[in-house]
Amino acid sequence: MAKVFKGRFTADVDGDFVVFLIGMRVNKPWDVRDWWPTFVGMRPMVKELEARPELGLMSAQFGWMGGPFVTQYWRSFEQLDAYARASDHLHLPAWKEWNHAARASGAVGIWHETYKVHAGEYEAIYGNMPHVGLAQAGAHVPLAKKGLSAPRRIGATEEDAPAVPYPG
Repeated sequence: MAKVFKGRFTADVDGDFVVFLIGMRVNKPWDVRDWWPTFVGMRPMVKELEARPELGLMSAQFGWMGGPFVTQYWRSFEQLDAYARASDHLHLPAWKEWNHAARASGAVGIWHETYKVHAGEYEAIYGNMPHVGLAQAGAHVPLAKKGLSAPRRIGATEEDAPAVPYPG
């Protein structure tokens, strides 16, 4: 079990970054041969990226949202796009195979969303949590370092007036 950091923390990332969400949905559970390659294809790509930090992946975390998905934090959109198109990495061959085989059967669906985040234009809070989300991708710092209120942390105001005072 991951170590829990007691108290309130936030994430601090130096510069701009990209949040990339990618997932799949099994539409025809009985057509295992059509959806299984998509299901097992996610983890090897993440492992490849974790072994090569110069490709730009900062962190990846698996979850479930109507099916398996991965939240990825990237240093830049250009690095994400370069990885997606590179023939010498795992993604492009898997993408081509999905377009050839799985797409036509309809047994599995895929989705992704990409968000470019500008420095200082994000907000995060973690209370009594291990390193997760953006705090795993960047620095995990005490909340007071960036502000006690969400408007302050996201850069909407210089004022730091939390809606609910936090004891201690």
